[in-house]
Amino acid sequence: METIKDTEFGGERPLFASHNLTLENVTIHAGESALKECSNIHAVNCRFEGKYPFWHVDGFVIKNCLFTEGARAALWYSSNLEMSDTQVDAPKMFREMKHLKLTNVRIPDAQETMWHVSDVVLRNVEVAHADYLFMHSSDIDIDNYRQQGNYSFQYCTNVVIRNAEIDSKDAFWMTDNVTLIDCKLTGEYLGWHSKNLHLVRCQISGTQPLCYCEGLVMEDCEMAADCDLAFEESSLQAKIKGNITSVKNPTTGRIEADSIDEIIIDKNVKAPADCQIITAE
Repeated sequence: METIKDTEFGGERPLFASHNLTLENVTIHAGESALKECSNIHAVNCRFEGKYPFWHVDGFVIKNCLFTEGARAALWYSSNLEMSDTQVDAPKMFREMKHLKLTNVRIPDAQETMWHVSDVVLRNVEVAHADYLFMHSSDIDIDNYRQQGNYSFQYCTNVVIRNAEIDSKDAFWMTDNVTLIDCKLTGEYLGWHSKNLHLVRCQISGTQPLCYCEGLVMEDCEMAADCDLAFEESSLQAKIKGNITSVKNPTTGRIEADSIDEIIIDKNVKAPADCQIITAE
């Protein structure tokens, strides 16, 4: 591979259509599309300041780099990325991508990030201001993860998340085949209109969680006092540790809890209206 070290580039497409290239301690200044239409690129200890540096790239490694705010929309329409030990300060990253792995990555302004991506692995990643994160994405594997930002994981399929803290209103809407294990989930209206959502040993807070769900499964989860009016129009199998503030009109299935303060079954409950609700009291 050719190596370029200790230099700077700017302007339009300075490294367009480069292949089998290593960049070490290189700065990409203001401009556009520095590494567009490239393949087999390794960037180590680099700084990216210009817009759209990695578009239409196949096969690239980014290690110990910085994407400044000016490097917005830096990684789109690309595949086979490994990124590690990197700070990403720019929004609208990782769009229309497949086969990407992020390890030890921080994204403090993750607005509109990870849209239409597939085959994603995240390890020890933190994101903030992450509104609409992972829109329309699939085949996601996450472990040791921290997130702040609303409307996340909407329309996602085939997702497994472990050991996460997710603070997100309207998270996991319209998802299919999502599993969360040992997670802390904070935010209103969790998981509405989802299919096959599976929660294992999760701590949940926020009003009106898990309504309009199909095939919801909960194992040994805990629900905070603000989790009122839960499970409306949901089919579910739920085993809850501790108390539930209120349950409203579940459609079918079974709910087990140590106690439930209020069970609301009224004329608006949907057929078959045969959910078993069991408490230890």
